[in-house]
Amino acid sequence: MKLYTRRHVAILSIVLALVAVGAGVLATALIIVPHAVQRELAALPVQSEPAVPLTPVQYNSTMPSLGAGGLIDDELNNIQIYDKANKAVVYVTTVTTGYTWYYQQVQQKGTGSGVIIDQQGHVLTNNHVISGADRISITLSDGTITDGKVVGTDPENDLAVVQFNPKGKTLTTIPFGDSASLKVGMKVLAIGNPFGLDRTLTTGIVSGLARPLQTDTGYMIRETIQTDAAINPGNSGGPLLNSHGELIGINTAIESPSGASAGVGFAIPVNTVKPIADDLIHYGMVKRGTIDIQGIDLFPQLVDYFNLPVQKGVLVNVAGSMAQQAGIRGGDKSQAVRSRGGQVIYGGGDIIVEINGQKIEAMTDLYSALADTKPGEIATVKIMRGTQIKTVTVKLIEATPQSQ
Repeated sequence: MKLYTRRHVAILSIVLALVAVGAGVLATALIIVPHAVQRELAALPVQSEPAVPLTPVQYNSTMPSLGAGGLIDDELNNIQIYDKANKAVVYVTTVTTGYTWYYQQVQQKGTGSGVIIDQQGHVLTNNHVISGADRISITLSDGTITDGKVVGTDPENDLAVVQFNPKGKTLTTIPFGDSASLKVGMKVLAIGNPFGLDRTLTTGIVSGLARPLQTDTGYMIRETIQTDAAINPGNSGGPLLNSHGELIGINTAIESPSGASAGVGFAIPVNTVKPIADDLIHYGMVKRGTIDIQGIDLFPQLVDYFNLPVQKGVLVNVAGSMAQQAGIRGGDKSQAVRSRGGQVIYGGGDIIVEINGQKIEAMTDLYSALADTKPGEIATVKIMRGTQIKTVTVKLIEATPQSQ
């Protein structure tokens, strides 16, 4: 048997005491911690589904991230597009001469926007911006003011091309995009000169597509882009851009009871703009097909006088040779009447009611139906002759500026 001295006993006693204290603390922890957790869990709503383990939030490329200077990606995109494109936007100023009741000359100024589209100084804008102007001035991004001259206009789509002399300057242009690929909800940016505030940037989305828009001159643009990007007086003729900085439309009009932006603006799609701009630059007019007739809009007095079978349509007053070859009849000169405006109208002619599947109620509808056609193409035309409807195919002739 091993004997322990007093010293050994004292040391053993101290060790046992320490072990006892440690065991007590552990026991207390084992009792208290579960109760604390239980109290917290009791305050949470009861979940019938099994608990799902939590995972850390993972940031991916689709989430906004801070870039240089604390800017998010969308802000950087706006800045980059503006820096690249704003130098291609010009300030268009017009001077139009009018007369008072006392035949005194009065000069009126108008302002709008435009887009430089090539190194020759061609500027794309709206027809209503420069229509009737006696003098046109183009202000570039560097403040240079130069004269502009009209190259060609297309009132039917409210477009015009004006040219200035670059005088050796390298010009900034905006590349053409593709409006056929647009989707509602896509981001758009507008740059223009609203209320004379040059090169103002606004942003928004594509709010709608293929919106019909009637111009101030009575023409119907069949398909426009609707956007909520702020467009105000002075923005007309300016570019509507996509998030790649490409031109997708020319800002043209707003829908607003106050005359200021109400979040409903319209732009002419670039796929409509590009072929028109090409024609205006090369020919000074749009090479567009038309039917070889002289047409008259039906109106109530005319319908009643000739007892016509329809209320709306285009009366063929005179049929040209190509229309006659297709079987279209003009009016009978023995049934001539004169309208209040002094126009001579011949009764008995065919009434055009449809072209290429599009309903025709007036000459503006006829222009709209043939807007995308070229001379020499064939159009399918429905006519009303007496009470019978006939369908004929007509070879189109080249429209003159007066018939566009």
